[in-house]
Parts: sequence; structure tokens; C-alpha cells
Amino acid sequence: MLLFAPANAMVLIGMLDSPYVRRVAISMKRMGLAFEHTPLSVFRTFEQFRAINPVVKAPTLVCDDGTMLMDSTLILDHLESLVAPDRRLMPQEPAQRREALRLVGLALAAADKTVQMVYERTQRPAEKRFDPWFDRVQSQALASFAELESAAALSKPWLQGERFNAADVMAAVAWRFGQYYQPGEFRAAAHPALVAFSARAETLPEFASTPLD
Repeated sequence: MLLFAPANAMVLIGMLDSPYVRRVAISMKRMGLAFEHTPLSVFRTFEQFRAINPVVKAPTLVCDDGTMLMDSTLILDHLESLVAPDRRLMPQEPAQRREALRLVGLALAAADKTVQMVYERTQRPAEKRFDPWFDRVQSQALASFAELESAAALSKPWLQGERFNAADVMAAVAWRFGQYYQPGEFRAAAHPALVAFSARAETLPEFASTPLD
């Protein structure tokens, strides 16, 4: 699948059902960066992925000079340096940047703990599951979403005002991921502001053209 991809474009590797891959893809589109998307799974196409990156970590970004970067936050830190200031998603003013980092951290925690819940239910044999561990990571995810719910309740229309930024990307991606994989654990009725915030974000062309499913 090619997304905004001319010759010698960067290549983003990973499946869009990963909140981290989707975060990078949406951010690259929002920043106007050309890239090709190679949808390889760390499970179903492990060997194909390993042939490109022996670590088999999604997302992997292959830069136009062949350099490989991993981890969505580190990838985006690099990408922000490639665009003009008005195209960057991370605020530059110190107080705004600190608040964006706080919100991104909450959304990353929500995504991380939701991923752990999914793996616990889908990758671990039933006889080896440890319910107290599941309950613990679920409580951490719920705490993260509760903090994001409070922030979303004050959105105008985005988390830090009128300008859509990196915090909005990660928060919307994390909520959509949780609703897709664990809707019974993260009840929409308990998070009305996040539901409305997510609906606004998912109508943006960068989100609509980068579906989780």
C-alpha cells in the first residue's frame, strides 16, 4: 500500500492495528511527509519483517538513506526536524510543550496497558493467565483514560485549543485502539468527552485514510 509515496520516499513498516504505527502514519500525513507503507505483522509475517529489521519492532521507519529508526516517539522526534515549524505537531512554547508531553504520556500509557491486556488474552494460554496481573494493567489503562477524559472535556475543540497537535493524535489513536480491542473494559458511556473527541479526530482526512481496521 502506498501512502503519499514518490520515489525514494521513507518507508513505514507495521500494521495499522498497532496504535504506534497508526500514530506515526497519521502524524506523517499531517506534517505532509511523503512515505510508503509496508503492512508487515510482527506475528503473521515475522520472517518477512525480520529480513528488513532483525529486531522485528513496529513501527520501523526506513529513512530515505536506509537508516532504520524504531519506537514511535523517537521516529516522530526525527520527523519533526524535517519539516518547517508551522508543520510540526509538537508545540514549541515551553509550557505548551510540557502539557503536550503530559497528554502524550497519558495516551501512551493507555495504549501500552491496552496492548498488554490484548496480549494477555490472545497470546497467553488460558491455563497460564494470571488474573491479578490483568486487573493491574487494566486499572492503569483506566486511570490513563480517566485523565484523558478530563482533558477532553475541556477541549476547544482540541486538547490544547484550536490547533491540532501531537497530543491529539496519540489520544485519539489510543482511545480508538481501546474501543476496537477492549470495548467492554473501557466503556464509552463512562467516557463521553473522549467519545466526542475521538469522533472529531476520526473525521479528519489523515485519520479516515489511515483506518485501524
